[in-house]
Amino acid sequence: MTRAELIQNLGTVAKSGTTNYLSALKEGKINLIGQFGVGFYSTFLVGRKVVVISKSNQDDQYIWISENAASYTVEKDPEGNTLGRGTIVRIYLKEDALEFLSHKKVSKIVKRYSEFIDFPIYINNKK
Repeated sequence: MTRAELIQNLGTVAKSGTTNYLSALKEGKINLIGQFGVGFYSTFLVGRKVVVISKSNQDDQYIWISENAASYTVEKDPEGNTLGRGTIVRIYLKEDALEFLSHKKVSKIVKRYSEFIDFPIYINNKK
């Protein structure tokens, strides 16, 4: 994502995403896949901090950082354009969510809820 896309797609999660979701729910117009930022917003249920590093062909590499769903910062990556292209999402888990450190558990969840995603998802496993 470009810097503008990080702000547009992630920066409005708590503000417009939840409001739009609740509004559409009342109207009965719900298609949860890829709408309202609900999936990304859920990272704050288990994470105390979320960091997104992203590099688009149209922009430099940027880092989006939030320690709550209401505020964030976006800055140019001081490491430079190390990704080439793509996005890394890092979730720093809360103490009560450490079960999600299990590669097996995360793989199972990703497989279950990403069945219809048209692009590859890689899960790095370090021991």
